[in-house]
Amino acid sequence: MEQQANYIRRIEIHGLWERFNIGWDLRPDVNILSGINGVGKTTILNRSVGYLEELYGEMKSDEKNGVRLFFDNPEATYIPYDVIRSYDRPLMMGDFTARMADKNVKSELDWQLYLLQRRYLDYQVNIGNKMIEMLSSDDEEERRRAATLSIAKRRFQDIIDELFSYTRKKIDRKRNDIAFYQDGELLFPYKLSSGEKQMLVILLTVLVQDNSHCVLFMDEPEASLHIEWQQKLIAMIRELNPNVQIILTTHSPAVIMEGWLDAVTEVSDISTEANGFKVPPLINH
Repeated sequence: MEQQANYIRRIEIHGLWERFNIGWDLRPDVNILSGINGVGKTTILNRSVGYLEELYGEMKSDEKNGVRLFFDNPEATYIPYDVIRSYDRPLMMGDFTARMADKNVKSELDWQLYLLQRRYLDYQVNIGNKMIEMLSSDDEEERRRAATLSIAKRRFQDIIDELFSYTRKKIDRKRNDIAFYQDGELLFPYKLSSGEKQMLVILLTVLVQDNSHCVLFMDEPEASLHIEWQQKLIAMIRELNPNVQIILTTHSPAVIMEGWLDAVTEVSDISTEANGFKVPPLINH
């Protein structure tokens, strides 16, 4: 029987680049991997995500391609997760599925937004069904709690409106999909700037997790984000889903400025040579 984990407790990678072993003990809330370019931050994230992609209910203790993840519950067999990439490359001619989905989908971020719009609609249906069930209950306390189900969505909308206020954009709260008004003109997410798309992708991903225990992998999420947005990023994510475990790589001091210094791990601190020696930290001259 499959059982869900609450968070990843430890990541082990053996033979990274046929030279290093990685052993990273994780916090249940926020984990920030730091180091200069080329030290392996993105590779560690990708290898970890690759393990989860191959899991599919198999015994999680099995090592896959030199990678092994340990969950908080030894009996757990899986954990839900999302991956957010920082780059926004144009779609290639081979990206047939994305191009067929919507003619406005022209980049990686556009494709992520398209998929999230579908998840957002499902999220609203689920919230609506829960609300109907709770309002139909004979328990008065249960009926009172029904009103709290929409708090996260309203908070998401408030946060986005605040972030985008400098360009006079506001979410159209009467629609079931995500759209904006700017100076009276209707604007769809594909018309946003790269930074606005990136922030919308991150916060919408967290919202549709619906407060569940899951993992959010982010590779240098500060790309395209204004410095003030970088500083608020982790706090905003945690506000929308306090149960999400964040695992991210970054070069930006701003991301960790708001009280997350203790969550930072240098790649050199979790690396040993395959022959057992500690890897000395790299110095960026």
